[in-house]
Amino acid sequence: MPESTSAVSRRSLLINGGAVATTIAATGRSHALAGEEAVLRDSWSGDDAARARIDVHHHFTAPAWVDWAEREGLVRRQELPWWARWDLDSTLELMDRVGIATAVLNPTMQDRYRSAAQAREGLTVVFEALADLVALHPNRFAILDPAVLDYPEVTSWALRRAFDELGAVGVSVKANYNGVYLGDPSYDRFLAELDERAAVLFTHPLDLPGGPPGVPTVPGIPNFMCDFLLDTTRAAVNLIRTKTLDRHPHLSVVLPHAGGFLPQIATRMEAFGAFCTPPLDAALTRDYLHRFYYDTAGPMAPSGTLVATAGADRILFGTDWPAASADIITTFTVPAIETDPVLTNRQRRGVNRDNALRLMPTLRRAQVRSGGS
Repeated sequence: MPESTSAVSRRSLLINGGAVATTIAATGRSHALAGEEAVLRDSWSGDDAARARIDVHHHFTAPAWVDWAEREGLVRRQELPWWARWDLDSTLELMDRVGIATAVLNPTMQDRYRSAAQAREGLTVVFEALADLVALHPNRFAILDPAVLDYPEVTSWALRRAFDELGAVGVSVKANYNGVYLGDPSYDRFLAELDERAAVLFTHPLDLPGGPPGVPTVPGIPNFMCDFLLDTTRAAVNLIRTKTLDRHPHLSVVLPHAGGFLPQIATRMEAFGAFCTPPLDAALTRDYLHRFYYDTAGPMAPSGTLVATAGADRILFGTDWPAASADIITTFTVPAIETDPVLTNRQRRGVNRDNALRLMPTLRRAQVRSGGS
């Protein structure tokens, strides 16, 4: 999309969350796409909210970072997994196809650095790529700051850069680092920095600790099928067990893939919580289940248990692009929401868009609106 004709500086675009209202230039875009953008600008209620979705689960591997990382010997391009092969054209095509107005970009592969200096250099490449992308498409993308917790000072520097200069809307972090899960006291310094900013923390699973990376725990079953969900569930239960959100009350946590197995074991946690150390209080468990947010990437199964456990106002639209292909997103992810018998039209509108705006108000500046933001 061409840059806005409004007289705004690149810095003001970025500091305002990478999002200002723009008019669609006639050149460089098809009439069909311009018409679709007009729909987004002019109708933000009812079923049309499905054409203004906010995707909070979008993996971004900057092509410029891949070039840099290959020179550094961190990756081999021909061996990159499919989910690390991000490109702008297919991304915009998918977004337009399913009505995603704004994608929140989560930089991937940020756990490969060998030193603090290399981590800072690599993150600089990532941030420059994000800044360029947001400046070029200010109404389509927002960003997350990737935490590199192996290097705490770099993480603090990146947090300041991402939020204060680039207008990040949240922070991304793995469910565990070297087998130590979120909620452990070793995370407290990092979480205290986020709490001071009332930040939104997006978790993401990987392989379960203890096994060789990328090798299926059960032969023939890819780890993302089951193990990823358990990784998220472990992190969530540990956050509850250690009362992390009580220590950091301004922090919001988003659990991917509808919370893993967490909604399904809610009653089990209440029944057997006394066996944890310290024991889980049933009331505390119920409270935390309603304090977490959950995205629909996965795709989401019928939402009855999740809605009953957490409430429809805690569910956020997410695709898992490009880990989930366009066919998966259009065949499973979107229909799972649109045909879910539990969700009312108002709740569906919340899942698609309104819940994310309430959680991350700066995203409003990234939404195309007629007549300005």
